[in-house]
Amino acid sequence: MSEAQLEILIGEKLRARGLRLALAESCTGGLVGHRLTNVPGSSTYYMGSVTAYAYEAKVRLLGVTWGTLERHGAVSAETVSEMALGCRRAMAADVGIAISGIAGPGGGTPEKPVGLVWMALSAADGVWARKFNFDGERIAVKEQAAETALQLGIDYLDGKLGAGK
Repeated sequence: MSEAQLEILIGEKLRARGLRLALAESCTGGLVGHRLTNVPGSSTYYMGSVTAYAYEAKVRLLGVTWGTLERHGAVSAETVSEMALGCRRAMAADVGIAISGIAGPGGGTPEKPVGLVWMALSAADGVWARKFNFDGERIAVKEQAAETALQLGIDYLDGKLGAGK
């Protein structure tokens, strides 16, 4: 599926179910929200996003705990799970998707290399976190992460994520 189609497809699926989506974006810097708002009529299902890049923004705007950030870092299953829940609650959405990663070129470590991205989806029936490793320069990592986040939402709406935690 081409990238122009995923934001249309997720919108159709959300609208058909009467569901609303919210985002918490870190490494993508609002790219997913940008793609969603390129679709006419997206205001019927897209509530908005929080671009929470700094730890302080994750805590204040999304309710991520300092303990989670200190123990696991911003790029972790635990942090994106709290981000996804936080954006869903803050915007009274049915589905929340969060993205945090290391787009590069710096910032990577052997444990968390450049290209590592964690995503989570929060909904009434659970929270799902997924780890991805993307290749390429900074913009390529951001674009792959945005594409994958949209696909994660589609997978949830199609019942493909399984039981949440």
